[in-house]
Amino acid sequence: MRFYSWNVNGLRAVLSKEALQKFLAVEQPDVLCLQEIKCKPEQIEFDFAKLGYQIYWNPATRPGYSGTAALVKSSLAQPAVCQLDFGDTDFGTLATTEGRILALEFADFYLVNVYTPNSKPDLSRLTLRHDNWDPNFLKTLKSFDKPVITCGDFNAAHTEIDLARPSANHHAAGFTDEEREGVSNAISSGFIDTFRSQHPDVARYTWWSHWGHARENNVGWRIDYFFISRSLASKLKSSEIYEHYLGSDHCPISIEMEF
Repeated sequence: MRFYSWNVNGLRAVLSKEALQKFLAVEQPDVLCLQEIKCKPEQIEFDFAKLGYQIYWNPATRPGYSGTAALVKSSLAQPAVCQLDFGDTDFGTLATTEGRILALEFADFYLVNVYTPNSKPDLSRLTLRHDNWDPNFLKTLKSFDKPVITCGDFNAAHTEIDLARPSANHHAAGFTDEEREGVSNAISSGFIDTFRSQHPDVARYTWWSHWGHARENNVGWRIDYFFISRSLASKLKSSEIYEHYLGSDHCPISIEMEF
């Protein structure tokens, strides 16, 4: 199975540019997880069934903001949407009202699509992220009774190789010690960073700022990931980044698994 993930920074925008349609036609993913869709189902007139996909939604309550979705090939056995109960917590509010987690149950694994909250340039959400979101999201991943594939925009570059200018950004949102700790904790808990496991010394990026011709100059950050449970390690065949796909400030990433 070929799994892809893409923060599209507006589903309506990538559809209007025909960027998503071209991507689907070329790559033909079995599953595509989308983040930051910024819309509700009724705002999309495009019929994904014509391209052979079923779509699953978790939009944000606030219009034009956040949200996740997933496309699954119609020819596959369709997953069940997990109704997760996060309780009356700050984490639960972020996950539900901002549409940040979409969990699907397949026969042999769970797929968890996530759009992690940004700490914001002034770091006003850093404490919420470090003390609440990251530990509770990891707790959620560890609660499933099958192996887990989780992917999406984690809004954190893990190590210095994961961004072009680490020394200039050490205390910036996305590369603080606290955010990096969240990624480290996931790995120490048994989740594999698929790209880094296959490309230990390669500097490639998944997001570029709109400022200073960052994408043209490849001054980027790797903040989009596929993590898999350690028990799935033998099934991982490839992990890739697709910098040439435009339409968003992020690019798609993928893994291929043999089930």
